[in-house]
Amino acid sequence: MEVSTRAPGRAPAEVVWERYAHIHRWPEWAPQITGVEPSAPRLAPGVTGRVRGPLGVRVRFTVTEVDDAARTWAWLARVGPLRLALRHGVEPDGSTWLTVRGPAPVVLPYLPVAHIALRCLTRP
Repeated sequence: MEVSTRAPGRAPAEVVWERYAHIHRWPEWAPQITGVEPSAPRLAPGVTGRVRGPLGVRVRFTVTEVDDAARTWAWLARVGPLRLALRHGVEPDGSTWLTVRGPAPVVLPYLPVAHIALRCLTRP
């Protein structure tokens, strides 16, 4: 299953992009992330790590694509046998979007949480 969500731009696109790009900042705007352990501090293809979530869940990730000029990036997230492919982008007006591909029982409950995170990401 593949679904998408968007959040309106309330902060400048450069600010929103830098919140994405500096991996250690993810817990500042994503309430479902309690910590992150990346192999590098900034988004780049090949960066790996773990995101800590509620109840001690640890999600391994690999960044697969980054385009600083277009302000887009993609990553693969996995917990045990579950896999999600996520693609993010920031529009010139500061709005942001996310497309998630994976099993419906994981994607559907994740989407509202992700939307809240995107709204926090674009806050002024």
